[in-house]
Amino acid sequence: MNIELLKYIKEMNLNDKTDIQTVETAEKKLGIAFPDDYKDFILEHNGAEGAIGENAYLVIWSMDDIAMLNEEYGVSDFTPELVYFGSDGGEMAYAFDKRTSPFSIVEFPFEALDVSEASLISDSFDGFLNALYIK
Repeated sequence: MNIELLKYIKEMNLNDKTDIQTVETAEKKLGIAFPDDYKDFILEHNGAEGAIGENAYLVIWSMDDIAMLNEEYGVSDFTPELVYFGSDGGEMAYAFDKRTSPFSIVEFPFEALDVSEASLISDSFDGFLNALYIK
């Protein structure tokens, strides 16, 4: 993980590490190859929750939960272009948008059923953390 980004997550509760096999299993279930910067974060901190910056809250799902939660939210049925990986702890999901290469990260209302309601946050996971931090 980019050492400069550690300031963004210092207030968050960070999970313990995971292994590459767990990540690859989740990728296979979700039909995605996660971006390298996200994968680096997940390998070091298999999920996190807490304040990021002064005005944002972030929940990053663990690899143990990500496939199950995407299934429970019906992501592949309603918005197959997205793979949710977390939330703001409330009404908004954070997701990888598979329509872009590399995947962009979008904010998407949990209640929405059309991908057109997705709002771009960043073109990278590191940029996503920065965007929330300075929000």
